[in-house]
Amino acid sequence: MEFEKLQGIIADVLNVDTADITMDTTFVDDLGADSLDIFQIIMGIEEEFDIEIDNEDAEKIATVGDAVEQIRNATNN
Repeated sequence: MEFEKLQGIIADVLNVDTADITMDTTFVDDLGADSLDIFQIIMGIEEEFDIEIDNEDAEKIATVGDAVEQIRNATNN
């Protein structure tokens, strides 16, 4: 469920097809995201899931799977 919602957020911010987004997809190398794009994605995640991701944790997000893990950690606490 987190993955599908995250796909939608990423697709909206980066204007890419959700089919191109997998758990192993990297934001920078595969999707061409810059720091502003990543910031917008993180803001979208925080709004969608009603969580807050610390800057330190946000810096560790390189792949879509990393983002899903952060969402799961934040929603389980």
